[in-house]
Amino acid sequence: MADATVKTGTHEDAPFPLTEVDKWVLSLTDDEYQYHDWEDMKKIIAENNLSVLKRKPSDLRRYMKWTAETKAEYGSMTNYLLNNRLPRTWGSPPFKPASTTPFDDPSDYRVLINDWPYGLTANLTHIVVWSRTAIETDPETGDMTPESRSNVANFVKRFFVDRLGPDGDDRVLWFKNWVALQSVRALEHIHIIVRDVEKEILDEWTKELDCHRLLN
Repeated sequence: MADATVKTGTHEDAPFPLTEVDKWVLSLTDDEYQYHDWEDMKKIIAENNLSVLKRKPSDLRRYMKWTAETKAEYGSMTNYLLNNRLPRTWGSPPFKPASTTPFDDPSDYRVLINDWPYGLTANLTHIVVWSRTAIETDPETGDMTPESRSNVANFVKRFFVDRLGPDGDDRVLWFKNWVALQSVRALEHIHIIVRDVEKEILDEWTKELDCHRLLN
């Protein structure tokens, strides 16, 4: 049965900028929605066509509602994340990272399952890696610089791909949204999509480390 709630309401008061794809998704029911599968994600990321990424209609509406309520309670998404999801050792912006190279020092990044993933098929998992070290972007395009892209690619290989063994290259994708597409712009993060990864490995990747905890 279609979710009857997803065609109600308007997007004029959205708590973050909606893309044209978001606006189109809000006109659909969940039954009309087509999930992103692995081949689709590979194509989107290879073409850097990130604006077509979308959430399931009911999930997008819930995300909009939750974002509005969270901003009302905490003042900003950054405050919510720093209080509830990210290491207390980071303090408040501007951060003082242990390394100026993104993802070089474990204390400077936190790996979490995305609370609000894109609308993916069930065998895919959406992970976000948050960084207190700045990831350099081109001020004109909002996309990563070649050096930043190389640094992130090296991190993804050693942290995710190598852990999955010989076929790891075909089970891990990554991207960083252009600045214009980010719903949380004040905190650096990259997106990881993994295929057919068991819960034990996901738990290993996302466990809190001692370097993330404040000393008593």
